[in-house]
Amino acid sequence: MKLFVGLGNPGAKYARNRHNIGYIAVERIAEEHGFSPWRKKFQGQVSEGRLGNVKIVLLKPETFMNLSGQSVGEAIRFYKIAPEDVIVFHDELDLAPGKLRVKQGGGHAGHNGLRSLHQHIGDAYERVRLGIGHPGHKDRVAGYVLHDFAKADAAWLDDLISGLAEAAPMLAAGDSSKFLNAVALRLSPQRKNNKPESKRSEAPEKPEVQKQKSPFKRLLDKFS
Repeated sequence: MKLFVGLGNPGAKYARNRHNIGYIAVERIAEEHGFSPWRKKFQGQVSEGRLGNVKIVLLKPETFMNLSGQSVGEAIRFYKIAPEDVIVFHDELDLAPGKLRVKQGGGHAGHNGLRSLHQHIGDAYERVRLGIGHPGHKDRVAGYVLHDFAKADAAWLDDLISGLAEAAPMLAAGDSSKFLNAVALRLSPQRKNNKPESKRSEAPEKPEVQKQKSPFKRLLDKFS
């Protein structure tokens, strides 16, 4: 069993914030893989399911970002999960928008959610760092992370979250390299060098992309 934690703040006013990209990630995993309905537990919301052969508990702490560790600590004690089997999805200022990295252990780099996790479960957990970019000056960080994603961000954000959700079974299996490669292909699809073949293969792609609105685009429309 593994615990996937999405960091964020509860409530509609925070739903589109950059700080809530962790919430957005685990919500998309639940939707993509048919997890159970969300229910209140551990001072948060949980949803259960499987990714491949691995049982997964998804958790969205509702303690607000700065106290995330309280919720996660309760969950790992209840399920008897080792910190090494906790994977945390969170916003990362030091990565460009649309980039992601996977890291096991290490410091919290000033992220208040991670700081709280360090206090309650230690630093051995795995992190999926989701790039949101940096506002350029540390004095602007608080306002930046608590500001909504712009509509112009919807395309890259949807590709990132959709790719992450599709590749989640690889992450659950412990193969972070395959996970990263799969998400990278979603963000930058490989194209064949043969031009005639490229033209034929590109034609049917357009209706697939436009077939339905992404979860994030639906969220943007809801709050517009």
